[in-house]
Amino acid sequence: MVQAYILIQTEVGKASTVAELIGKIQGVIQAEDVTGPYDVIVRAQADTVDELGRMVVAKVQQVDGITRTLTCPVVHL
Repeated sequence: MVQAYILIQTEVGKASTVAELIGKIQGVIQAEDVTGPYDVIVRAQADTVDELGRMVVAKVQQVDGITRTLTCPVVHL
């Protein structure tokens, strides 16, 4: 199982709606709107890195109102 944090920038006033929509995507553990340089932070999981990438590109980035994403895979050192 691969987990990652996805940091999301949205259009002004869209953070709450984006977080709500992303929270419904299969594989998303949590989606919260936050303050700071990013508007939404998502914790997601998938069976493989490739699956995680497909989820980000095919599902998360397709949500209306997103302007940029940064995916940070979780590592266990």
